[in-house]
Amino acid sequence: QVVYEQEGVFIHSSCGKNDDQDSLIAGILRVIEKENEVVVDWRPLNETSDTSNILCAVKDSSSVVEWTQTPKGESSRGADRPSSYEAEWDMVTTVSFKKKPHSNGDATTHANGESEWSFLFSLTDLKSIKQNKEGMGWSYLVFCLKDDVKLPALHFHHGDSKPLIKCLEKHVALNESPHDERVLLVKTQKSLSQSFENLFDEPSYGLLQKWKKDPYIVTMGKFSKVTNYIVGSLRSSDPSNQRRPPSEMAYFLNDTIPGLKINQQEEPGFEVITRIDLGKQPEVSRREPVSAEEWAKNMDSEGRIVDVDYIKRIIFKGGLCHTLRKEAWKFLLGYFPWNSTKEERANLQKRKTDEYFRMKLQWKSVSEEQEKRNSRLRDYRSLIEKDVNRTDRTNKFYEGEDNPGLILLHDILMTYCMYDFDLGYVQGMSDLLSPVLYVMENEVDAFWCFVSYMDQMHQNFEEQMQGMKTQLIQLSHLLRLLDSGFCSYLESQDSGYLYFCFRWLLIRFKREFSFQDILRLWEVMWTELPCQNFHLLLCCAILESEKQQIMDKHYGFNEILKHINELSMKIDVEYILCKAEAISMQMMNCKELPQTVSEILGIENSSITPDSDTGEDESAADLSCPTSLYQSLSAPVVAANGTRDSGQQMAETQSLTPA
Repeated sequence: QVVYEQEGVFIHSSCGKNDDQDSLIAGILRVIEKENEVVVDWRPLNETSDTSNILCAVKDSSSVVEWTQTPKGESSRGADRPSSYEAEWDMVTTVSFKKKPHSNGDATTHANGESEWSFLFSLTDLKSIKQNKEGMGWSYLVFCLKDDVKLPALHFHHGDSKPLIKCLEKHVALNESPHDERVLLVKTQKSLSQSFENLFDEPSYGLLQKWKKDPYIVTMGKFSKVTNYIVGSLRSSDPSNQRRPPSEMAYFLNDTIPGLKINQQEEPGFEVITRIDLGKQPEVSRREPVSAEEWAKNMDSEGRIVDVDYIKRIIFKGGLCHTLRKEAWKFLLGYFPWNSTKEERANLQKRKTDEYFRMKLQWKSVSEEQEKRNSRLRDYRSLIEKDVNRTDRTNKFYEGEDNPGLILLHDILMTYCMYDFDLGYVQGMSDLLSPVLYVMENEVDAFWCFVSYMDQMHQNFEEQMQGMKTQLIQLSHLLRLLDSGFCSYLESQDSGYLYFCFRWLLIRFKREFSFQDILRLWEVMWTELPCQNFHLLLCCAILESEKQQIMDKHYGFNEILKHINELSMKIDVEYILCKAEAISMQMMNCKELPQTVSEILGIENSSITPDSDTGEDESAADLSCPTSLYQSLSAPVVAANGTRDSGQQMAETQSLTPA
């Protein structure tokens, strides 16, 4: 869809035979919205222009811009760069661009043969815009792309560039440079704030460079495209060139997330590992979802939960039936206090309803003129509108046009910007809200449950990425304890930083499981059983399940990335929950558990022993220790170490008395 079009936009060529006179090339400038990106496109009116001109890049640049075209002959180096114009006014012959290594000498490329005087680029590659007024009356602007690639100046002979700038501001945030009022800088964040689907178009080394610049965007992109990217990379590249030294990987990722220190093997065959025998993984089973009847039986006459620990345990072991989720999730997420009465909860909802609509009115009452002077609000609104239109659209709750579910999704996210204006909206938050709104079917309740969920997830979306940094380091510790050999193999393939788990952690597996499975997974995690950071053990369970295939087939960097991404929507949630629980039992029953791991899981070394179920002082049992949990809940449903029998009937738990 063309959202902006302007004729009479000229390029002034300074590369003609007469340096004192410009060669004017008239063209049409368009801004085009595509499904996955927004592009700026300039094309000449007369495509038979003389193609003997020269592309002149910035002198002493660290790179040369190579312009893709369809020449009859081979490209060659040509005349020296003229000095009569600034580099940003240089002439360009192109359809698209890419960066290539720089050789010594001035950067010039000469094009022989026929080609179009045209260029296009994605807004994701835009770095800044320089604009100015000339004495003749028309305005001009220069687009500067990332890596300091400058496009030719565009001169607006008919009208000015203001409508273009206004159009671009709907898609990117533009701020005036503090050093030059003529320059508009594209606001960049280490967050999910830009279009991201066009990143997997270069070899894996280039992918790591983009991961370095913005890991959120890279990992949150449409990972279906990774398959094509990997296949192309494997077919077109020499496998011997795909390996990067661990020190190089360390540079990239440590620079991206300062403080991310995950041990990498510096020399193959040399490592010092203290091996701890965790013992055999126990067989674990799950039970049926908690029913409305079970829930009601555990409430007193005033609507207060009688035994919170018991309720959490049975939810952990089986999840909830769907009819119960609307009520139970409010407790699990902390919107409703566990010890509240029915009347207290009703009063709370009234207060929260008033508070919600006061915040909603704040952004609803902002006039169009006010919003023009509030770039942050414009940015938030633009990002939210884009993400809402592509969040869970295959789900009936959100499918179709003018769906009321989409309107609620939009309004809640906009109101959250008023609630937490410092964080505002970051891409990925719509993924966290969608299941909550689906279950609540109520704008106010969904908002406050989402607020509680974001309290848990807040650090994941902060600019410093503290939450992601911590979780990746913790996951590395857990996986190394579980299987040091597998960790060493991943490191040997430049995959020891577990970057492929980034999206899992960022939005809690939202795009790895089906919509219904994610409801089950989240409610189990929200019980905070059987230990802290159970979601990291889920990561371990998935990776351990795929270890044999990865190692037996000698997967390298690209194959590991491809394989992990293709697991999306193929993971058995019940099996992985069993396996993660079994891993937690292994670790918590280990007498020699490292202190670091104990702190990650939030357990006391002294209390975790295989014979801790002696029955002494049972009333003082700590829920952080899973012993009483495993004693009281056992039902052979899905075995973590065995094959899954699809015909096996779910059994009731055999002992469900509170510990």
